Amino acid sequence: MTDTAPSRPPLPDRLAVDPTSPHHVKAIFDHDIGIRFNGKDRNDVEEYCISEGWIKVAVGNKVDRKGRPLTVKLSGAVEPYYRAVS
Repeated sequence: MTDTAPSRPPLPDRLAVDPTSPHHVKAIFDHDIGIRFNGKDRNDVEEYCISEGWIKVAVGNKVDRKGRPLTVKLSGAVEPYYRAVS
């Protein structure tokens, strides 16, 4: 049996959604990824770090002077994963 799913790069220790960030990896965003934080799936994560145990999430609709969302850092267990290919 052959694997028909495209090969996926390993998920890094730290990843950011913002393309201007040094922690942004475009190849990973070509796939559907999910973040489980403290046992619950989150869809609003802007950045995460597994080794330090935190995620950054947007604070409502607030933006900074450059138009990027304002974020708050939450501490806990971070588990990134690739969602199943249908």
